[in-house]
Amino acid sequence: MTAEAFEKCVDVHGKDLQGSEKRTHMKRALFAFLIVLCVVWSFILARELHAACRNPNVVEDEGPLLRPAAASGMIEITWFGHAFFQITSGSGTKIVTDPFGAMGYPMPEVWPNVVTIGRESGNHNNAGLPKGKPLILRGVKPGAEDWEEINMTFRDVLIYNVPIHQRGAGYFKGSAFVFEMDGLCVLHTGDVGEPFNDDQLQLIGHVDVLLLPIAGSYTMGPDNAKKVIEQLKPKIAVPYHYYHNYDLLQRFTEGPHRAHFLNTNSFSVSKDTLPSSTEIFIPKVLWGADAL
Repeated sequence: MTAEAFEKCVDVHGKDLQGSEKRTHMKRALFAFLIVLCVVWSFILARELHAACRNPNVVEDEGPLLRPAAASGMIEITWFGHAFFQITSGSGTKIVTDPFGAMGYPMPEVWPNVVTIGRESGNHNNAGLPKGKPLILRGVKPGAEDWEEINMTFRDVLIYNVPIHQRGAGYFKGSAFVFEMDGLCVLHTGDVGEPFNDDQLQLIGHVDVLLLPIAGSYTMGPDNAKKVIEQLKPKIAVPYHYYHNYDLLQRFTEGPHRAHFLNTNSFSVSKDTLPSSTEIFIPKVLWGADAL
């Protein structure tokens, strides 16, 4: 090999070596970028999954799937008395729960898109009260002999039910309902008689706003209601089903959680305005002679 040929060979291989080093550096930089991207995405996804409700009928090999929650808007929760609420999403979808018959509360005029009925009782299943032509979702089948399985999306709201029992002369079947809207999970517990078992907790999943009875006759009382708060650790808990028995309400609000007695029967909340720890909201509803 001549000196000139040797120099050319060295020059060519030197350029190849430099190109190889550049490619190596680029691969390392790309790998580092992908690691950072995965860490950031995992953090974002973890935040979304924590804020999402559990969808019980979408099952993978590893168990129920958590649906990432959508960006949060402001939702409104209105209490009409007993177990009757209206929950309005940020885009205006209205869900009404357990509309009552004549029982001493003012009869509101509501125009919901969906009505959920947790149990077949005159104080919970007045499907004729809401105006318009809403979708009616019943938690138990006709005759109340078995539960319905509800798991659907209506507009911007995911709705599914959780089988429960009500106390009385034995245990009667009913349903709690979960509503996911605007990145928030709202659980209406229905006429639940006891704290939830492990299977129910798995179906419920994460809860931001908890609506729960404290009457203590056919439903659980204040002490068990507190146990449910410890089970679910919601940011907001709203008691119902206590009529005008403020002794029950006092027992429920005694404890570590801050209680807010509202001047109206509604409040608004978003994912960004949730309190950092559990707080109790008590909307104001008129009863009996006070409603006249």
